[in-house]
Amino acid sequence: MASNKSSAEHDKLATLRHSTSHVMADAVTQLFPKARVAIGPSIANGFYYDFDVPEPFNDDDLERIEEKMREIIAQDLSFEREEITRDQAVSLFTERGERFKVEIAQNIPDGEVISLYRHGEFTDLCAGPHLEQTGQIKAFKLTGVAGAYWRGNEQNPMLQRIYGTAFLNPKALRVHLKMLEEAKKRDHRKLGVELDLYSTSPDEIGGGLILWHPKGGRIRTVLEDFWRRQHFANGYDMVFTPHLARDTLWHQSGHLAFYKEAMFAGMEVDGQQYLVKPMNCPYHILIYGKRLRSYRELPLRWAEMGTVYRYERGGTLHGLFRVRGFTQDDAHLFFTPDQMASELDRVLDFSLFMLRSFGFEDFELNFATRPPEKYAGSDELWEMAEKELLAALERSGVNYVTDEGGGAFYGPKIDIKVSDSLGRQWQLSTIQLDFIQPENFDLNYVGADNTRHRPIMVHRALLGSLERFFGILIEHYAGKFPLWLAPVQVKILTVGDRHDTFAREVSRQLRAHDIRTELDLRNEKLGFKIREGQLEKHPYMLVLGDREVEEQTVAPRPRDSKPEGAVPLSDFIERVVREAQPPSRDDVYP
Repeated sequence: MASNKSSAEHDKLATLRHSTSHVMADAVTQLFPKARVAIGPSIANGFYYDFDVPEPFNDDDLERIEEKMREIIAQDLSFEREEITRDQAVSLFTERGERFKVEIAQNIPDGEVISLYRHGEFTDLCAGPHLEQTGQIKAFKLTGVAGAYWRGNEQNPMLQRIYGTAFLNPKALRVHLKMLEEAKKRDHRKLGVELDLYSTSPDEIGGGLILWHPKGGRIRTVLEDFWRRQHFANGYDMVFTPHLARDTLWHQSGHLAFYKEAMFAGMEVDGQQYLVKPMNCPYHILIYGKRLRSYRELPLRWAEMGTVYRYERGGTLHGLFRVRGFTQDDAHLFFTPDQMASELDRVLDFSLFMLRSFGFEDFELNFATRPPEKYAGSDELWEMAEKELLAALERSGVNYVTDEGGGAFYGPKIDIKVSDSLGRQWQLSTIQLDFIQPENFDLNYVGADNTRHRPIMVHRALLGSLERFFGILIEHYAGKFPLWLAPVQVKILTVGDRHDTFAREVSRQLRAHDIRTELDLRNEKLGFKIREGQLEKHPYMLVLGDREVEEQTVAPRPRDSKPEGAVPLSDFIERVVREAQPPSRDDVYP
């Protein structure tokens, strides 16, 4: 069912935050007369404003800016709108030395309405809307500073971006700031280093390319094994495809026409131009087209953990969330028109099951429709595709919202967003209906009438990018992975050297039951080893001393509860094996 959530509160917050960004820019220009302003929009949880300043801002500067903002708010100044021509805007901001505003004004199409907003002595080029008075701002906070290239292009000047947030009342602000503090503790870039999960080496291999460390690699292996088992159980087959292809393939698929700016430059091999792949779909299509298919073979469901490469500007790279090389948990389905409804229902159910298996319960589905300008195929095909996806959403009974114009160039899609343990939303699964690529590659099947027909195709990713999904999991669990995913399930600590032989035997027996273990036989004080183990967030620790060796027992120390009494090793193994089972459909839908 469609969501009836009103956007009124969202619009009110956006207006408040955008108005607060103007007050912040006013404060900055008063305190730093050499500052030049760029842009200052509202964003999902706050606002920012970019400035060109001689020296970077620091924490003391933020405090001064906040204090000046309070003075401006206390003056209860009016936000006043004025419409001007493009030439007037260029002249005004040229006179003020605001070169970024001049550039923005010059790029506005001739004849388009241009508006200014003023409060006090501050004037900004802005479409609005804004609050009526600065005094309506009741609760705000500046949250940080970062570097940002003008227009996101690393060839442009590096600006200073001040982030902030504003809420309708102080209580809502306090709740948000508490969440931000928790988010800092959970930052996957911080925990990735502390837990030795992954790293990057921009100077050696380049930005946005991830090195998975052994512990991160263990989690990825468990995740991929679970992913493959579930796909086989749901009627999928696995395929594997190369990392590059001739440019002719990308011309045929339409990627060079619609997606070129996100693709890396090619290389010449034997007089032919090759490109690394930004997507897996053309390869799967080629496999389908290797022979003529019968309707009796359909549906075909082919999945691949395929690594792809997409160009992202250097200023946008962000840990595991925004990278240039990543592994997509891709699949492509080929079916007949009369199978469309059941296949869409099936893949939507599979997507929700997989996300629930990793601990996500709060979903929002987005129905993304035809882009306004660049798209392939006829209007009739788009209308048919949108109708079928909409029907599948209605049958699912899950709330959805419509994202007008958010579809891919080749078809509409369903995007599934999840809320993590802090209530933050992440877009993960996507289901894209495609009538276009079967036409581009002349795909066919022989129907019951012995004539050729076009198959219908679905592009589908359940987890999206494995790198990004891993980053989300790190923050969702704050590094405390559930037992079935944890890279080390049991860490074994010894009190002294005389306990090492028993510790190795305990480790051997645990490993024999596929329990991931780590031994700490260092000659360090026990308290130090326990504290270090707690920081590593392993689900279980076993401390082995004289009593354990003598009785051939273990005393479990669960991660989130008090140490337990001694139990036979066999009992502990049985317990961990039972608790470490990956989720099943009965677990997810009890």
